[in-house]
Amino acid sequence: MNDLIKAQLLALFPSLRDLPAELMRRLEQEAVYIEAPAGTVLFESSSPCQAFPMPLTGSVRVVRTGANGRELQLYRVSPGESCIITSSCLLGQNAYPARGIAEGMLTAVVLPRALFSLLIEQHPPFRAYVFNLFGERLADLMQLVEEVAFHKLDQRLAALLLNKGEIIHVTHQGLADELGSVREIVSRLLKSFQDQGMLELGREQVRIIDTKALRKVAM
Repeated sequence: MNDLIKAQLLALFPSLRDLPAELMRRLEQEAVYIEAPAGTVLFESSSPCQAFPMPLTGSVRVVRTGANGRELQLYRVSPGESCIITSSCLLGQNAYPARGIAEGMLTAVVLPRALFSLLIEQHPPFRAYVFNLFGERLADLMQLVEEVAFHKLDQRLAALLLNKGEIIHVTHQGLADELGSVREIVSRLLKSFQDQGMLELGREQVRIIDTKALRKVAM
């Protein structure tokens, strides 16, 4: 790991800045820098978990695939964040229960299992970072469970659109993937929203016209 990558890593993951000299030496020697183009499957469901990725650029979309082939997005891992499923699998020595896919050009520093375990055991700031993120992600996942279990798809779609801004560059399939639905149903709902004057559909683009009306659907 060269000095530029090390500086970027420490800027995004401040829990590593005050490592003792020996742990810093291990980090410099054993951590691996990777690059992965968009669409690369970084880990697959049921595959063994061997390393801890720390994204520098790009993001990772973590999804769970059902028996019917439909995917439900659990969360995204952005630069400066970590994947709690990976943390859980490393700590429990379990296989992955979900799939991780690179979004955009992903660059990351990857810690091998042994180094991850050593940092958890010997460096309290890193241990606190990992477990604090567990709490944050758990709250997000509980909200996702509530939305899937208790909210209708039109409500969830309206809320998703509102959270993305006035002009959204996305495909119908991309929205379906985020909602754990299928493209045909999402396309029908979008067309219905357009017919009601709430939004305007373009090629891989959605423009919200009536925010107030769309917010009523999301409630």
